[in-house]
Amino acid sequence: MRVPEVTFKTRVRDESVGGPNPFRWQDRTSAEIFAGRRVVLFALPGAFTPTCSSTHLPGYETLHDRFRDAGIDEVICLSVNDAFVMFQWGRHQGVQDVTLLPDGCGTFTRQMGMLVDKDNLGFGMRSWRYSMLVEDGEIARMFVEPGFCDNAADDPFEVSDAETMLAHVEALATAKAA
Repeated sequence: MRVPEVTFKTRVRDESVGGPNPFRWQDRTSAEIFAGRRVVLFALPGAFTPTCSSTHLPGYETLHDRFRDAGIDEVICLSVNDAFVMFQWGRHQGVQDVTLLPDGCGTFTRQMGMLVDKDNLGFGMRSWRYSMLVEDGEIARMFVEPGFCDNAADDPFEVSDAETMLAHVEALATAKAA
């Protein structure tokens, strides 16, 4: 299965933009992100939320160099949040290596079949928690948290963590080297 072809609305620092918010809009397409590359993408319900902030994102940030050593070109955190929220969350978390990718309207997440209603928490539509290895635009492996449903009573975090994905990509790297 291929990743959906969408255009992400991102913000990048641009010193030519005046004022206290020196950023400009920059579109990034799925093709630009995934074509000809090995990418680990993990998706989570929301910036600044407990598990996402305390464990999910920090785990991938901490293990980033090991992902690189295993042949991963980019590690991406995707959330159904806008570019401004993702930027501020990244600053708050001290993110240096993981790319924070906003899916503000949930377009990518919807086309992945991973958009769920979290109205019971006051979140609205968000991503279900998952991770995937993408090789040249093809989804090579997905780890989807159990219990996928709208308005889930809990937020499982068992298989989309950095350690599970890292074990998978390191095993692939070892097998390739043998």
